[in-house]
Amino acid sequence: MTIDQTIFKTYDIRGTVPEQITGETAYQIGASLAKFLTPRQIAVGRDMRLSSEEMFENLSRGITDNGVDVIDLGLCSTDGLYFAVGKYNYEGGVMITASHNPKEYNGFKICRKNAEPLSLGDGMKQMLEMIEADDYLTNTPSKGMMIRKDIADDYAEHCLSFIDIKNIKPYKIVIDAGNGMAGKTIVPALDKLPIEVTKLFFELDGTFPNHPASPIELENLVDLQKEVAKTKADFGVAFDGDADRMFLIDKNGRPLGGDMVTALVSKSLLKKNKGETVLYNLICSRAVPELINKCGGKPIRTRVGHALIKPLMKKHNAIFGGEHSGHFYFRDNWFADSGLIAFLVCLELISTEGRELHEMVAEIDPFFRSGEINSKVDSIPEKTKAVSEAFADGEADTEDGLTISYDDWWFNLRPSNTEPLLRLNIEASSEKLLKEQTDKLLEIIRS
Repeated sequence: MTIDQTIFKTYDIRGTVPEQITGETAYQIGASLAKFLTPRQIAVGRDMRLSSEEMFENLSRGITDNGVDVIDLGLCSTDGLYFAVGKYNYEGGVMITASHNPKEYNGFKICRKNAEPLSLGDGMKQMLEMIEADDYLTNTPSKGMMIRKDIADDYAEHCLSFIDIKNIKPYKIVIDAGNGMAGKTIVPALDKLPIEVTKLFFELDGTFPNHPASPIELENLVDLQKEVAKTKADFGVAFDGDADRMFLIDKNGRPLGGDMVTALVSKSLLKKNKGETVLYNLICSRAVPELINKCGGKPIRTRVGHALIKPLMKKHNAIFGGEHSGHFYFRDNWFADSGLIAFLVCLELISTEGRELHEMVAEIDPFFRSGEINSKVDSIPEKTKAVSEAFADGEADTEDGLTISYDDWWFNLRPSNTEPLLRLNIEASSEKLLKEQTDKLLEIIRS
């Protein structure tokens, strides 16, 4: 069978509909997953994208044609899917979503038992080989069943178990759901909190009429920043399209990077769990390991990506893992990520410390950062080599892309896993130094 191999990314399956992913593609993926895992049941959730219902129907047909039951979770978040697989001991799970991508995209995030992710190196390649060999159907005597499961209340209760609700103060908060799944999935938990919430774009709409559901890009935070200022809120929160990532802004509209949220969550968890291990990816600020050490934790630096972080968390029995991209992983959440749990833990920390968010960040963060700067280049290896040679006097590390460190600044340059881009992140001890080194690097990368 002909299938576009490029939709099989490092950590998920993703592409445009119907150019790259069709109903037949979804059927093949469902059938090949059922054959690969040989489970009794697979849980399937979907987001609000215009093509998600069609993808669900075809994926489910592929699963049930191989004699495997589909647990239909309905509209849910990606972290809700992970919760369901872990909580109810399902042997596999699929979330139909393209996360923060534009409306014409869709895709599949896949896991096995205990919410362990499948990746290109572990499972997805075998599925692709089955599809290409037209060998994805089994001779099953009967089809699987469709079973509906509502997880909303159980999921809210699970997420709230990470905090003591009595600690929460009545803050005024603006939450931007970006017309994504957070508009549905976080509401049962919010209803149990003594906070005043202004809801922005909670209506599920796969056309994303207000702005892309990708809050890591600063232009997509403008509406949230305006509403925080208008309502004089204490801080703002934004979720991405499938609601597994969460971002904060302070009352002055300043966005916190995922690394600063990692630091705050680490601080909160280490207050209650002394001496635990915390993982952080190598794009995170130096402020993160410094704070973890200060709080009596054990910081471990990792590569980027959930398929790498989750196994490492299990190996080290880490209580928490955070990424600069807004993914936050919790041991007591089957080592899976959750934007809602991260929000709740931060809310409790802000409440118990009794200080404003910007004050808490200023105390732990003396550095200046570029944020992620993306550049399209003709040859990723050639540009990486040129940068490496230009900064040969620094301490080089090739664990994930190229990281070069100096006493007062460092940078990481790595190829995107999903796009033909080089991603640059820089951190420095002063704004002047940051600008100087950013200009030097971009001159080489973009020349």
